[in-house]
Amino acid sequence: MFSYFRISAAIPGFFISSWLLMLLWGVIASRLQLSVTLSYVNAMLVNFTLWLAVAPLTAVGKSNRCNK
Repeated sequence: MFSYFRISAAIPGFFISSWLLMLLWGVIASRLQLSVTLSYVNAMLVNFTLWLAVAPLTAVGKSNRCNK
């Protein structure tokens, strides 16, 4: 039952982190010397890709902690 609420709590976090990525992209791009702008939709795609890469790592980390 609690996992349902965790998923529901992650949804606003996804949109907020995408919004923050879009806002901070100017700072990131200037440090990397890129002149590419990032729209909110593209920020969502980047954020989704990062979440897909990190989610299995966190699941493995949690399962290893439980087995010890």
